[in-house]
Amino acid sequence: MNFLYLYLALAPALAIALYIYWKDVNEKEPISYLIGFFLLGALTCIPAGITNGIGGSVLGFEHGQSHDIVRSFFMAFFVVGLGEELYKFLALMFVAFRMKNFNEPFDGIVYSVMIGLGFASLENVFYVFDGGIGVAFMRTLTAVPMHAALAIIMGYHVGLAKFQREENRIDRAILGLIYAILIHGAYDFFLFQNASILLSMMVFPLMGWAFFLSRKSIKLHLAAKTLTPKK
Repeated sequence: MNFLYLYLALAPALAIALYIYWKDVNEKEPISYLIGFFLLGALTCIPAGITNGIGGSVLGFEHGQSHDIVRSFFMAFFVVGLGEELYKFLALMFVAFRMKNFNEPFDGIVYSVMIGLGFASLENVFYVFDGGIGVAFMRTLTAVPMHAALAIIMGYHVGLAKFQREENRIDRAILGLIYAILIHGAYDFFLFQNASILLSMMVFPLMGWAFFLSRKSIKLHLAAKTLTPKK
């Protein structure tokens, strides 16, 4: 095993995980829980890889090749964006959301980020071992931070949902999922436009917007006090 590649694949996710852990100033979550959700997130990468493969086969989509706008759109939004974010959302809602330790809005971000970074880490291992140091460098600046940003945005809304009345929780949580799908889909759609430099470059302002939203989400939740879930 090339341990340098393994380090390069995991280092960006671990750095972001430490940052989120440091930001959780009100009541830090147990390390064992965070590791558990990181591993759970890695597991969600497996069904996502399967559905991505099936969707790509159905659409006749191959990465690295030029495709028409319609095919790229469906692959980006309805296969990759929808599938990957949905699996992470289900892990967040069916496991983390029900725990007693989920007792403040920021916990939604913490657990969501751990799931997202677990997903990004396993995905990164495959890409880096296949593409080498150059791929590791590019994904450190793009894909891994975007997975974290999407997780923060989703976790922000799930954190709000936890402390709303039961009849409003699902709607609020799903709103976070929708935002994550749309931004993820747009990100991949722009990356798929190999034949259009202008469209490909649109990924950078999109990333800037996602990072702005994620930073704002962190600030808003850190300003909120510990709440009691409403019945």
